[in-house]
Amino acid sequence: MRRALIAVAALVALGAGSASAGVRLAPAKRIVPPPNARWQYQLQASQRGDARSGRVNVDICSRPFAGGPGCVRPKVIDFDLYLPKRGVPIDSTPNRGAVRALHRRGGYAICYVDAGSIESYRPDFPRFVRWNRRHGHSLLGKPFSPIFNDERYANIGGKRQRAFLLRMMGRRVGRCRRAGFDAVEFDVVDSWQTPKRVSGWRISYRDQIAYNRSLARIGHRNGLAVGLKNDLEQIPDLIHDFDFAIDEQCFQYHECNRLERFVDAGKPVFEVEYRLTPAEFCPQAAALGFDAIRKAHNFSLHDEPFRPCS
Repeated sequence: MRRALIAVAALVALGAGSASAGVRLAPAKRIVPPPNARWQYQLQASQRGDARSGRVNVDICSRPFAGGPGCVRPKVIDFDLYLPKRGVPIDSTPNRGAVRALHRRGGYAICYVDAGSIESYRPDFPRFVRWNRRHGHSLLGKPFSPIFNDERYANIGGKRQRAFLLRMMGRRVGRCRRAGFDAVEFDVVDSWQTPKRVSGWRISYRDQIAYNRSLARIGHRNGLAVGLKNDLEQIPDLIHDFDFAIDEQCFQYHECNRLERFVDAGKPVFEVEYRLTPAEFCPQAAALGFDAIRKAHNFSLHDEPFRPCS
């Protein structure tokens, strides 16, 4: 949901451990998301509060825009590595419960990992702070905005900084694997498009390509499929490195044609809109071969609302 949050912020500014018993480890050969699979995006605690499924609503069922005799359930669910808690963004416990519950239903679990910004509420945040202090405050950049001041842009433009970030992402992805996830989504992998006056860093196109390719290799080494989040302009250079795409608001911003390369390559595109109505984007999503959903107008990512196109 990063692009959506940044857009809101701009408007405001202007006016390793062992796997637990019973956890299915990721296979050595990665499993890509099934074709034409319905998806759900839930990064916040379920409003129903089912602790047995890690507060991720794996049984959610909603009537699709395309109609039909009843409600439909998602096969693919993208949720945070850590257990969500009410009152704070996340816990420090990998969400094995949600992975197990989803797998019991034959589902596919994508692990959300923020790779391009540093969030103060993450359990590994002190490591980033210590490295930043020891290296001339050259890692943690400006906050996303005054209303998102618990998250700062990461400096992927420096070689030492990038190497440290990749080591930390390797640890995070290792936790995704041990928790049993099937895939990983790296968020904030398009900060090369953010000017220095906003992020605090000068990040080039080549810096971003190098970082994103390294992230994809980390995921693949851990036996996980890897999704490219947004970063549409770099798709021609990254299409062979990533197994699927996750995009926010491409219909709102009239840029979905850039994602057709994934469809042409036989790779899934999971798309979410927040501000458009299903009638405004679902017909186009069907024509393009995207699996698209509508989430909350205020960009919250609880289990509900969940409105799939088909």
